[in-house]
Amino acid sequence: MTPYLFYLYESVPDTPVWNTFLFTYKSDNYQSANVAMWILTSKMIPLFLLFIWFFTCRHWWYHVLLVPISMYVFQIFSLIHGDTKYLDEFQLMYLIPVMAVIVPSIYLIKAQIFNKINDASKSMEELEEEFKMSPKNFWEKIKQYF
Repeated sequence: MTPYLFYLYESVPDTPVWNTFLFTYKSDNYQSANVAMWILTSKMIPLFLLFIWFFTCRHWWYHVLLVPISMYVFQIFSLIHGDTKYLDEFQLMYLIPVMAVIVPSIYLIKAQIFNKINDASKSMEELEEEFKMSPKNFWEKIKQYF
């Protein structure tokens, strides 16, 4: 499905202003609504796939996926907000707070796992199974984050 979604930008006209019955989009820096929508789809498709991976992953390290998710979300908001000329220039500055929380927490979980390996006679698979969060359905998976 994602290759077809990616090529939706080809239905957008190659003009600076794109008028639809829902909205009017004016591309300032790109001078083409087609190019702006191409950039948008190239950010939305990986974000969509990362969300699927995040909500279906059963491993203890799945929170690491929040870093690229937040990067793509920031890029999409900056594209929608200002049609900026340099879209991917300073995103690392905005990701530092996200990475400052996620990376140490993942490291601490990993340290706990390796401490339990040294103290107990469990295998790595058994310890990963112990750290897995397995809600019964999709809504329980959503609720565990809020």
